[in-house]
Amino acid sequence: MSTHSHQIGWKTAAAIVVSNMIGTGIFTTLGFQLSDITNTYSIFLLWVIGGILALVGAFCYAELGSHFKGNGGDFIYLKETYHPVFGYLISWISLIIGFSSPVALAALAMSKYLSVFNYSFGNGFAIIAIFLIAMALSFSLKTSSRFHNFFTFVKVIFIIFLIILGVGLSESPQIGNSLNFSNSWQKEILLPAFATSMVFVTYSYTGWNSASYIAGEIKDVQKNLPKSLIIGTVFVTVSYLLVNYIMLKHAPVSQLAGKEDVMGEAAVNMLGLSFGKIVNIFIALQLIATVSGYLWVGSRLTQAFARESYIWKPLSFGNKKGIPVIAIFAHAVIAAIIILTGSFKEIFVYTAFILQLFASLAISTVYFLKKEDRKIFKSNTFYIFPTVFLLFSVYILYFTLVHNLKESLIGLGIVAVGIILYLIDRKLSEKS
Repeated sequence: MSTHSHQIGWKTAAAIVVSNMIGTGIFTTLGFQLSDITNTYSIFLLWVIGGILALVGAFCYAELGSHFKGNGGDFIYLKETYHPVFGYLISWISLIIGFSSPVALAALAMSKYLSVFNYSFGNGFAIIAIFLIAMALSFSLKTSSRFHNFFTFVKVIFIIFLIILGVGLSESPQIGNSLNFSNSWQKEILLPAFATSMVFVTYSYTGWNSASYIAGEIKDVQKNLPKSLIIGTVFVTVSYLLVNYIMLKHAPVSQLAGKEDVMGEAAVNMLGLSFGKIVNIFIALQLIATVSGYLWVGSRLTQAFARESYIWKPLSFGNKKGIPVIAIFAHAVIAAIIILTGSFKEIFVYTAFILQLFASLAISTVYFLKKEDRKIFKSNTFYIFPTVFLLFSVYILYFTLVHNLKESLIGLGIVAVGIILYLIDRKLSEKS
């Protein structure tokens, strides 16, 4: 029997990239951007830059993933290149922010989209939804796969259907639209708000690194990993541009600015109240795949981290079928706490800020790969990728820190707690 039977091809890898990327961000962030940036060219430019950054980031991760064999991603890159404290910190960030915050945000967005039914689906609903999904992932790998694949299928079909419908339907002259193709973009792209809007965009593209976490499971990795990343990222970028176009086409700025359930607003204008409600239900349903994807991957990374740690050891235990049940529910509990302690936008900003910071640290490890270590890009022009990523990253992080100081400090506070825990963990493991 060939070893390839347990490996996935580029199509499955691309599907993982797509299902991990398309989630909360695209359906919630336009309202925050429109508070300051209203030119359609500026908004499209934000999403194109986000796509390019995701792609160059993905190329760096493809190279790192094929050099540091096996699964583990940033944890291995940072621990091996810099110092074990960075490996510990990225695991701590993954536990608290990287995987639990997106679960919280997706569940909050779900409750927001369902509030079209004149019933307040509040935080309680969001928390119950998280625990129900966590339960669905706790039986066996087969059940988890079926559950996740079904909702991922719903997600992709829904996005395609929505794009065809939204592009095809003409806008309502009574309601108006947000499309603005004037020259004001030239001023807007120089505003600090343009840089802080990038934070919402880079968050919406998170997941570009997901295929590199499973580099060990992709057959003919040198060829198939870059292929899956390029195809997945291009598909997502085009989808994001079209979804934004639809929202701008079917609703005026005054109706969208500052709101989270932007697609729902546009859908009701587009299809009338009763069909608009159906779109809201589907947006909520496709977010189930987002929650399940983050709980699935997050619990596996947390389990691996917990095995090597003294404090977190209990999180490494699984059930009889080998499912890391304790880690799954740990993420669910942390997500519930996050929901109870912050507003949607606040959680969004500190999550995006810290994830951008740690993605930059992980990308910087590429500079330490020798030419003979690189498996995919042999030429030294390869260094353009990490350099472009890091320059944009510094620009985004600087403006976010200056203009969203409170949220940035919350994020940095969580990192500081991680450093203290690392020192305690090391002391306790030395004693034992």
